[in-house]
Amino acid sequence: MEDTKEVKVESVSINSAKKAPAQDDKKAKNESPNEPKLDDLMAELADTRDKYLRTAAELENTRRRAALDAESRARSRAMGVAEKILPVMDAVDAALKHSPEDEGIMSLARALKSSFDEIGITKIESVGQPLNPMLHNAIQVIDAPENTASGTIVEEMQSGYMFGDTVLRTAMVVVAK
Repeated sequence: MEDTKEVKVESVSINSAKKAPAQDDKKAKNESPNEPKLDDLMAELADTRDKYLRTAAELENTRRRAALDAESRARSRAMGVAEKILPVMDAVDAALKHSPEDEGIMSLARALKSSFDEIGITKIESVGQPLNPMLHNAIQVIDAPENTASGTIVEEMQSGYMFGDTVLRTAMVVVAK
């Protein structure tokens, strides 16, 4: 018995023969369809680099904001504690006015002032200064004594304090008119 093999023959026309070499040329120029072009790779690299730089900038901004937030919270807590300590300083000042020679009270006043200085709390100077509504609260107005200009603070009823550049408490003062 003879083995029979079937052979399949495609028909070729002149038109299809002219198109075939052109398709082969395109494949040769583009290499294979599975390998991306160099331009595509460069564009992808530029895009990836841009995304990396934006992400790095965003991370740096987030770190900066977190540091500012932490500083702001710490400052707020310190101001809250300082406001709670101000009545103690007022009591020490009143005790000094009552007993100016008492060494114990003077020592306590020095210790508190030293702690305030270390923290950054400063007393607002008032007597002899012109009235500043941002720093002083005028609770009384009196006739101006001799050699005193109108609007000058002549007496301090309660001390005012600053924490850095923020007013913790305004000074209660008497002003000459």
